[in-house]
Amino acid sequence: MDLRAPCCTVIIIAIIAVIWITAAENTDRPCMARSTVNGSVCVCTAAYCDTITRTVPLSGSYVSYISSEAGLRFHKTIGKLYKHGQDVTSEATIEIDVTTKYQTIEGFGGAVTDAAGINWQNLTDPRLKRHLIQSYCSELGLQYNMLRVPIGGSDFSTRGYAYNDLPEHDVNIANFTLEHEDYEYKIPMIEACMEVATAPIEIIAATWSPPIWMKTNDEFSGNSRLHKKYMQTYADYHYKFLEKYAEAGIPVWGLSITNEPLHSSINYIPANINSLGWNMDDMRDYIMENLGPTLRNNNSMFKDVKIITGDDLRFTIILYWNMLVLVYPETMQYLDGVAVHYYMNAYTPPTILSQAMENYPGKFVISTEISAGAMPTDTVKVNLGAWDRAELYAGDIIENLSNNVIGYLDWNMCLNTDGGPSWIDSSIDSAIIVNATAGEFYKQPMFYAMGHFSKFVPRGSRRVKTTVTNETSIQNIAFLTPNDTVVVVIFNKGSEEKVRLRLGANEAELSIEAKSITTVEMPNEL
Repeated sequence: MDLRAPCCTVIIIAIIAVIWITAAENTDRPCMARSTVNGSVCVCTAAYCDTITRTVPLSGSYVSYISSEAGLRFHKTIGKLYKHGQDVTSEATIEIDVTTKYQTIEGFGGAVTDAAGINWQNLTDPRLKRHLIQSYCSELGLQYNMLRVPIGGSDFSTRGYAYNDLPEHDVNIANFTLEHEDYEYKIPMIEACMEVATAPIEIIAATWSPPIWMKTNDEFSGNSRLHKKYMQTYADYHYKFLEKYAEAGIPVWGLSITNEPLHSSINYIPANINSLGWNMDDMRDYIMENLGPTLRNNNSMFKDVKIITGDDLRFTIILYWNMLVLVYPETMQYLDGVAVHYYMNAYTPPTILSQAMENYPGKFVISTEISAGAMPTDTVKVNLGAWDRAELYAGDIIENLSNNVIGYLDWNMCLNTDGGPSWIDSSIDSAIIVNATAGEFYKQPMFYAMGHFSKFVPRGSRRVKTTVTNETSIQNIAFLTPNDTVVVVIFNKGSEEKVRLRLGANEAELSIEAKSITTVEMPNEL
């Protein structure tokens, strides 16, 4: 990894600070950019970190925010709306129809893994730790409102573990306690986000592997199933986790049956991550006879926790939703939705997501994991400053949300410069990379790609219809927000284009920079 340290860092920070203080019309702190081999990152130190605030668009105007391969990061511009029919020069028009509404957005976020918590805690200066949390969760940052947390260990832990590992064969799991990773890393990081968040943080929890004594192979990874005699024990395991987190002041919004169950379901899949396999018959029995009744019974504190199946690659929605609810429709009384992950999406059309829910009103699909550098073909795991990874994120978010997905979560919220730690020596990229030794962290292009959606599309927003006239290579998606504004995200992988946005009688003419992501917000004045 080649991260070229800038000369005279103190002078650069001072210059940026002066610009920030004297720019009365814009109190946002600009990116302190540092060049890398493949682009640039924004550097945060204890003394300085870039910020972005949402500017409310006034009547007759719009506000745009641009991030680009050329180096812009949330570059803010206020422009004038024109009346339809006035002379404009745009070649393509995006017409927004706010009367045609689709799914309601639940939120955006990332995962508080052991690795993320460890890297955050390794930032010994409290100011730097606060910068990282604010960058993700506060009104100065991306305003995340969903977080995913592993129940016990995951591949991004420093050891293989679950709760109640001992004593073995404890059917009543009488020794269930949280581990030090919860108290030292995960819970503090979640609490820090909750303290600065602008909306309630919703938690999605998932088990990678239960205690190995519950499993047929006595290992955290590898081909395995749950011993049938422990079906109720596994349900109680989840209930006790919900109790412990509730006691810590962290209510859980959604509970996944198991993370990526396909890994342990098929012998020839080469994977050593913590996992638990399921076949359709066993999953039906577990939902109907154990987990569902345990959470929904009259004495339960957790009747409203969403029960989520799947939590695996996109194509597995066929197995863990389509086939499951077709063969066993009775599971619908307990299941609220299905979760999908990014990996191997190229082999499955995105329309499979919206098609899966066509006959199931009130049920949802949510995307709960994406990471760059995770595939065997990714020879470079941590690729600081790489714009193509921002494009990967932006394209996948638009693809998912255009097919009625209600929320989108990143994987590890931060990793170290090696893409870890991981007890199985896994290494991947992250939107924020922590360099604790240098006392700084780096916001990657992926961070800004997430923010172009998470910051400007609050919970309760509705996706609305857009129609593009004339040929264009850009992608777009639009939302009607609870603030009665319209947000349009425009993703351009090609050369610069002029684009017209039309909302009723109002139009905005925009020059969309090459290789860029642009978010535009305007009043809903129809």
